[in-house]
Amino acid sequence: MKYLVTGGAGFLGSHLIEALEGEVTVVDDMSTAKYYYFPPKVKLVKGRIEEVDVQGRFDYVIHLAARPSPEDYMRYPVETALSNSLGTYKALEIARRNDATFLYTSSSEVYGHAEVIPTPEEYWGKVNPTGVRSCYDESKRFSEALAMSYYREYGLDVRIQRPFNVYGPRLREDGTYGRVVSRFVVQALRGEDLTVFGDGSQTRAFLYVDDWVDATLRMLRENVKGEVFNIGSDREVKILDLARTIISLTGSRSGIKFLPPRVDDPPRRAADITKARRRLGWEPRVSLEEGLRKTVEWFRGVLG
Repeated sequence: MKYLVTGGAGFLGSHLIEALEGEVTVVDDMSTAKYYYFPPKVKLVKGRIEEVDVQGRFDYVIHLAARPSPEDYMRYPVETALSNSLGTYKALEIARRNDATFLYTSSSEVYGHAEVIPTPEEYWGKVNPTGVRSCYDESKRFSEALAMSYYREYGLDVRIQRPFNVYGPRLREDGTYGRVVSRFVVQALRGEDLTVFGDGSQTRAFLYVDDWVDATLRMLRENVKGEVFNIGSDREVKILDLARTIISLTGSRSGIKFLPPRVDDPPRRAADITKARRRLGWEPRVSLEEGLRKTVEWFRGVLG
């Protein structure tokens, strides 16, 4: 099998390409890459998918390229919107040219301030179309619409996944790319206060990266053309409880520092994974505590 993976040097991509069996071409401008390893089977095309000319034959096009960190995409809204519009268009055209299976990695952000928790795939979402997060939320929604348009008009084999807060080794902790788990872990290991936006009562449902890879491989193998899947956990965790758990796991003496809440930050998030259980035979296997321990130990090694 021959795979094209956009964003293959990123957190998710770096784990996935190690699990793919066959020839892998990665398109990545390396702007967000920090912790990655390319096996010998991987060919790198350096650049943004919306700008580079990718040649070759592919059986699968897996579109991961995006700016997924809130601080990052609010700082670079235009680039974010273009990655999730022109970038998706370019990736879809490559898939159509090759009659390849197209797997799009969307986001739980498409649900916005969801009013149904856990949230099923059928929920249409409640998103601020002009807010500071819209460059990401709405462009992800557009990418899904464009992918399904290719499915309906051209018969392209399209599959869409919506990951929920995936974490684990290689998740960047620094600058605008750091997300909550990696940020908390590194702050705790360094003895710094853990920074919580708002009062910490907001919830997320965390998924260890190995479980995400398993779900993604199942989506590639199974006959799920034209279908959308939540890939996440249905267990809600308060951000404040996450901070306390990480402090305990690291044995840190860190405190907790509260910062002003982020604009349009969803108050609750959890995945209804009934469909993934039924159609893919998949559900998370790694508990939050086990996944956090693995993540903590990996960062201990990185930080020395």
